Amino acid sequence: MTLPLEGVRVIEVGQALAGPLAGAVLADMGAEVIKIEKPDGGDDARLWGPPFGPDGETSLYFHSQNRNKRSVVLDLKSPADVEALHRLCETADILIQNLRPGVVDEIGIGPEAMLERHPRLVYCSIWAFGYQGPMRLNPGFDPLLQAYGGMMSMTGRPEDPPTFCGASINDKATGLFCTIGALAALRQRDRTGRGCLVDTSLFETAVFWVEGQVNQHLATGDVPRRHGTGAAVIVPYQVFETADRPFCLAAGNDRLWARCAKVLGHADWATDPRFARGRDRVKHRAILVPMIAEVLRTNTRAHWIAALEAAGVPCAAVNDIGEVAATEQFAAVDIVQTLPESGVRVVGLPMSFDRKRPWSDRPAPTLGQHTGEYLKR
Repeated sequence: MTLPLEGVRVIEVGQALAGPLAGAVLADMGAEVIKIEKPDGGDDARLWGPPFGPDGETSLYFHSQNRNKRSVVLDLKSPADVEALHRLCETADILIQNLRPGVVDEIGIGPEAMLERHPRLVYCSIWAFGYQGPMRLNPGFDPLLQAYGGMMSMTGRPEDPPTFCGASINDKATGLFCTIGALAALRQRDRTGRGCLVDTSLFETAVFWVEGQVNQHLATGDVPRRHGTGAAVIVPYQVFETADRPFCLAAGNDRLWARCAKVLGHADWATDPRFARGRDRVKHRAILVPMIAEVLRTNTRAHWIAALEAAGVPCAAVNDIGEVAATEQFAAVDIVQTLPESGVRVVGLPMSFDRKRPWSDRPAPTLGQHTGEYLKR
């Protein structure tokens, strides 16, 4: 299939997750992504295992986030190699960098220097805490930003300590915001003929995730509390235990709540002044949720899911990773791809074009695999 970004060249200068994920998304959409790696071991993520790929040395994590790319080794502490990077950028459309804050300026490849020499380049910087402010030069990893950005304070049950989200949610979302910004800037360049600087950061992404709670605080002065699996402004909208296994119930409006109450055998709850409207259910959460929980414990998860689905009330089983991977829906969306040559199986891009998902036609590169090819050009 012809992919949307065919003909676009991307230089990726970075490691770990946010930058490489942005590069992987662009690569899967057809861009030619040249990954610049340091001589002594390359991207640190190559060693983030187990599990490792077929060679026993390169992590599965690296295979997933660096599929479909070319690897060029450059020592960016060397002026000659910095000049080689400039030569690559002469034909590049996008540069993505997530090096330690301050490093690009130290070695002469900061945005001002690069955009002066390559005015058509879209230069994307991924920061930990942002390009301005007292913490602009601080390094950062996903759990640090989940902590500092307020996400941990909103995750988990009220009686538990702040809880870490199991997925690297800030890294991944920042990589996606970088991709969105890069494509928007590329579209702008089509009109103006000039590239621009795109800045994203893990901290800004963390704040974006808790925007609802921040907005609430700005409006009221209150500090939002954790609600476990529940939502702050919708009830019932959380995980409940049943006679055997947990499931998630999401009666997201008054109409769905009336159907839910009927399935639970308490149609009167939908007309009770304490519970009839969404704002009232939130106000009386401490009364209503235990009542719902008591009813749900009287039968199995399968029973309740079948009854609620029949009534059109949204609900879902709480699956572990093995269970979700074994579902018919997981198989139906066909999101797992086998990388060529290596045979490594990874989750692919979560989008399709004309109902076709773009698959990687290259495996993750070995360190420096394409150095000679590109530097000769």
